[in-house]
Amino acid sequence: MTASPVTLQTTAATRTRAAMRWSQRLALQLAVTDTLIVAGTVLTAHLALFGSGQQVSHQEQYAADLPYGVVSLALAVLWIGALAVVDSRDEDEIGTGTTEYRRVIRAGVATLVIMIVVGFFLGVDLSRIWAGAVVPTGTALLLAGRWLWRRRLMARRAAGLDSHRVVLLGSTETVVRTALDLARQPGHGYRVVGVALTDGPTEGTIADLRIVGGVDDVPGSLRALQADTVMATSSDHLSPERIRDLAWHLEPAQHLVVAPSLTDVGGSRIHLRPVAGLPLIHVETPHQAGIGRVMKRLFDVAASALALVLLAPVLAVIAVLVHRDSPGGVIYRQERIGRDGEPFSILKFRSMSADADARRAQLTADQGKGLFKMADDPRITRVGKVLRRYSLDELPQLVNVLRGDMSLVGPRPALPSEVSEYDRRELRRLAVTPGLSGLWQVSGRSDLDWADGIRLDLYYVENWSMTQDLQILWRTAKAVVSSSGAY
Repeated sequence: MTASPVTLQTTAATRTRAAMRWSQRLALQLAVTDTLIVAGTVLTAHLALFGSGQQVSHQEQYAADLPYGVVSLALAVLWIGALAVVDSRDEDEIGTGTTEYRRVIRAGVATLVIMIVVGFFLGVDLSRIWAGAVVPTGTALLLAGRWLWRRRLMARRAAGLDSHRVVLLGSTETVVRTALDLARQPGHGYRVVGVALTDGPTEGTIADLRIVGGVDDVPGSLRALQADTVMATSSDHLSPERIRDLAWHLEPAQHLVVAPSLTDVGGSRIHLRPVAGLPLIHVETPHQAGIGRVMKRLFDVAASALALVLLAPVLAVIAVLVHRDSPGGVIYRQERIGRDGEPFSILKFRSMSADADARRAQLTADQGKGLFKMADDPRITRVGKVLRRYSLDELPQLVNVLRGDMSLVGPRPALPSEVSEYDRRELRRLAVTPGLSGLWQVSGRSDLDWADGIRLDLYYVENWSMTQDLQILWRTAKAVVSSSGAY
């Protein structure tokens, strides 16, 4: 391979170790935190249950006349060991996604099962004490600790720190698209520091990214830019032979990541299956049916009913303010399109003048295709501006959720006129129940353009999960408080 056009500034080993140090440091910090939490939880439970010297019934005593402290210590060691065995601090998983959390829960379950089995064979009943208090409490604290470390990591990544430094390799189109996708979500920890093109110039810039050469220049560019990852995007110029050759020229601490042309597919639907030497990617069919759909509906009913009861005083105050602010009704009803194209009446607190619909046509000329939104809509009333800023005008839609017209989470319901302009791809938005909030709203709300918004909605439709719904609800609460992108 030819030399990199970028001047080398230090040795490869020193550069790579510096680039990778953040992940090793985070894994060590998590190990210390996990140990302190487990030790603290077990010690607190031990002192609360046995430290007072009270008598414990025979069924709840430890066997073989072992001191309580010895068994508590053994349980703490078992728990800490389980966290290591399930690889809960894997440097490739910590800081992003749900795998890290699932492994922490798996370690807690494994600890509990082992305790029950050991207690059974020793003729000792430990399950009521530990299953009812220690393991669930400790697991919750472990998850909270991981979450706090992740929040700190996200803040540092937003500042450009603690991320994999990436050189993108591929065609101009795929490199630019991948760079934009990674830049939108810096929390995943991939920071693009350069690009190597297979179909363009070998120097200069493209989309504000530094061009560091071609395929043959990648190893040298990684060293010069202190990068630890090369990400190969889909390109006709990157044959399997060239990718394998590139892998041979990377150093042990450097990573080769292949980003296939398959995009906007959730990780839970993707499975890699090596067959006859071929890395086949199996993509599960998207669906929202069966027990998942039932769970979603039960959650919607319970949460919306509870919210309506708790927010009843707030709803009453808003109704009075809307009535006094301007002529017209308190509740605004509008036809929207729901699941499978079924129309329904959406409910909102009126935030516009009574003739808003009549004036809408003259304001849509410059909006183009998609959802109609204006940052300075002259039809909005004084109270309406406050309601919209904090999304309070949408609270009556909890009734829509309770009735089944809507869900708490899903693509926002569209107008019939908007649906009439949908192409075949965009019609997939109607495959699920529309929501009070959605992935589009928590990713920028009204600030995103139509193309980005529809891409996020379709990602949600094709990759739905209850976990994702809960994450969107949490992000919705934060977005409403900050009033970001709302108008």
